[in-house]
Amino acid sequence: MSNLQIGLAVAGGVVLVGIVAHSAWSSRKNSPRQASPDAEANGVPRENKEPTFENTAPQPNDSVPLPMLARKPAMDSLIDVIATLALDASTSVVSGEAAIAAMPATRRAGTKPFSIEGYNLQSQMWESPMPGQRYGGFQSGVQLANRSGALNEIEYSEFVVKTQGFADAINATAEFPEMRDEVARARELDQFAGAHDAQLGFTLRARNASWSPGYVQQNAARQGFVAGAIAGRMVLPASTEGLPPVLVLTFDAQAALAEDPAQSAIRELNLHLDVAQVDRAEQPFERMRDAAFALASAMDGVVTDDNAQPLAPQTMEVISAELQGLYDTLEQRDLAAGSALARRLFS
Repeated sequence: MSNLQIGLAVAGGVVLVGIVAHSAWSSRKNSPRQASPDAEANGVPRENKEPTFENTAPQPNDSVPLPMLARKPAMDSLIDVIATLALDASTSVVSGEAAIAAMPATRRAGTKPFSIEGYNLQSQMWESPMPGQRYGGFQSGVQLANRSGALNEIEYSEFVVKTQGFADAINATAEFPEMRDEVARARELDQFAGAHDAQLGFTLRARNASWSPGYVQQNAARQGFVAGAIAGRMVLPASTEGLPPVLVLTFDAQAALAEDPAQSAIRELNLHLDVAQVDRAEQPFERMRDAAFALASAMDGVVTDDNAQPLAPQTMEVISAELQGLYDTLEQRDLAAGSALARRLFS
């Protein structure tokens, strides 16, 4: 082989190596960012899961009595229509078992939660009927409004039918408020709730390289988020166990469920705050803002609104000031954010 041939061969080899190196570099540059292997060493939890919390809004056709550890808040005339059920003279006491057996098959009247409570003769408190207890009276209630709208005449009539059926089964006489008055009250409450229902959302978008699910989870965990109950969801738990999460972080569920999640490319994630569901004392907006900017810094992202417009610190200050006014208004109406009544109304 001549010197020329050897030179060309060497040059060709150098060019080939350069092409391979460039290809590898481009592949690394464009592939999703991966979680670092030292997650546990950095204090990132791997096994934490979204805590379960009290479900204050019964689901359709929910015919199973609520367990003792997940009892609903007591009915309140502020957001409930309440009917009284006085036991007949021949029936002074009703057992918890008899009351449960007489319960209607569903816990809803249309789209509104429906409930029955008994007056426990031992504890002298109103509660959902439970086995082994004795009750000296009952009351039934239907919620005046929720995010499905105001209680209407048809739903009120269904409430009456369910209540009357229960009353007949336990030998009680039911007394109902005037339907016209309660429906009007429901509409007023619905108008108030609609004007003061705030749900905030931030979007974090990747500037350059996309993210893998593991990379998102690792960085979110460093901000206190734990794995959610469904794929592509993480939550920031409330300080009190059993309450809804302070914040919810979501990303593409299909990416999280992919056969090889490490190769799934995520270019945005969302932070969500349901204002009425979270106690003001948790400082949810401040934590949402801080988490968003911390994640953006760590993941090379930008915080935007739903229209992909970057959110400046000044905008955050405006939002924060408006939220303080909203909190004040809710408290003045005895519907403080995060309270049992607010969680029921705004659901």
